[in-house]
Amino acid sequence: MTEVITKDELKESFAMFYGMAASLGDLAEPEPAMAPEERVAKAKEVFLKSLDNNMAVQLDACVHCGACAQACQFYQGTENPKYTPIHKLDLMKRVYKREMSPMAWLNRLTTSDITEQDLRDQVELAYDSCTMCGRCNMVCPAGINIADMVALNRSALFAAGLAPAELRYMAAGQDADGTIFGADEDLFMFRINDISQKLGFEVPVNKVGADLLLLTSGLDIHLFADATGGAIETLHHMGVNYTLATDAYEGANFGSLSGDDATKKKLTKHITEAVEKLGVKEVIVPECGHSYPALRFGAAEAMGRPVNFEVYTVSEYFGRAVMDGRLKLVPGNHPDIVALHDPCKVGRWGGVFEEPRAILKACGYNLHETESNREYNYCCGGGAGNFLIPSANELKKIGYRIKMNEIENTGAQSLIVSCGSCRMNFEVGKVRAGDSIPVESLAAVIAAHLPKKAEGVKA
Repeated sequence: MTEVITKDELKESFAMFYGMAASLGDLAEPEPAMAPEERVAKAKEVFLKSLDNNMAVQLDACVHCGACAQACQFYQGTENPKYTPIHKLDLMKRVYKREMSPMAWLNRLTTSDITEQDLRDQVELAYDSCTMCGRCNMVCPAGINIADMVALNRSALFAAGLAPAELRYMAAGQDADGTIFGADEDLFMFRINDISQKLGFEVPVNKVGADLLLLTSGLDIHLFADATGGAIETLHHMGVNYTLATDAYEGANFGSLSGDDATKKKLTKHITEAVEKLGVKEVIVPECGHSYPALRFGAAEAMGRPVNFEVYTVSEYFGRAVMDGRLKLVPGNHPDIVALHDPCKVGRWGGVFEEPRAILKACGYNLHETESNREYNYCCGGGAGNFLIPSANELKKIGYRIKMNEIENTGAQSLIVSCGSCRMNFEVGKVRAGDSIPVESLAAVIAAHLPKKAEGVKA
C-alpha cells in the first residue's frame, strides 16, 4: 500500500483532533430555554407519536429476568442496577401506561406523570450509559428491542432540548453544512488530491456514468486518511468504475446519533438524492458504523419509497469480492496474533461477520477471536457518539476495559477495526489506560495486500 499518511502524521493529527473534539461542548449553543412543562410536552409528543403496537407489546413483555443486565458492559463494569438496559425504558413505559395502554384510565391514578427532572435524569441513561449497541437485544428471551427504544428516548430528549451539548453541536453543524468537524468541500478536495498525488493516479470525483459511489467522512478526512486511501487504492486495483462526489461525500449522520430526527432524515435524503442523480447502483459507506444503517436501512424511509441502489460497508464489499474471487490478496508475513473488532451497527445490526474474516485469512493473518465475538461482540465502549461526550468518560473507560480485556486475552499484538468511531475510541482509551496495542484500519490492511505490493508486505 502506498502510505497516504505516516504514523507520525497520524499521531500529530490525532492530538489536534482530540483537542478539537474536547472543546465541542464549549462551542455549542446554550441549552434551549423552555419552561419545564414545555420540555415534558415535547418529550411526550415524541413518545406518543412513535409508540406503536409493536413497541407496546415489547414494553409489556419484560419478565425482569435480568439477562439484559449481564449483556451490558456498563452494568457489568459498575454493577449499578440503574444501568440495567430495560430500566432505560422506564420513562417511556410510564408515558405509555398513562396515555396509551388499555388501562390508561386506571393507570393515571397509580402512575405519576413524567417531570422535567425525570427527563434530566434520563440523559445519562440514554446517552452516557448506552451506545445502542444492541447486545442486550440478543439475549432478551422476550425479544425486546431495547436499543431501538433507547434511540426513541434520545429523540424525546433532543426534542426537549436536553441532548448533550456536544451532540447538539454536531447535529446543528451537519444540518447547516452537510458535513462534520468542518470538513467542507475544500478540505474534502484537499484530502482527495493529496491521496491522488501519493497513490500516483487521478481519483475520480463527480464522474458521470460511474457504477459505484464511495463515501468518506469528516473523521477520515481529518484523521484516518489511510481508510479512505485504502478503499480508493483497492477500487482502482479492481478496475471498478467508481467515483466520489463533492455533493455527497459525508457518510456520517449525527442526526441519528443525537436524536435529531429531522436532521437525520434530511441528511439521509440528501445523500439518497445525490446517489440517484449520479445514477450509480452501488454505494460504499466509509468505515463508520452508524453510517451503514443510516443509509442502508434509512434511505427508503427518508424517501418514503423504495430506492434502486445497494449499500455496502467497506468490509462487506471487499470481503464479498475476496470470497467470490473478484479480489485476490497476497498473504503477508504475519506471525503475530491479531484480534478483530466487529462494529456493532455493521455486525450485529448488518450481519457482516464472515466478510472481514475472509479478508484477514486472505492476507495471511493469525486471527484469534475474542471470547465474545460476532453477534455477541462487545461494543468499543464509545459508540453512538459517546466518544465525544465528556460526561460519559468514566463509563467509557469501563466499557473500553471490558472490551480490551478480551482483546488482550487473545494474545493479540494488534487490533484491526472497520469503523472510525471505534478506532477513535480505542485510540483515546489507549491514551487514558496507558495501552500500546496498534489499532489498524481494515481498508488500509486490504490495500497493503494487493498483488502489486506483495513483496515484503507489512500492515
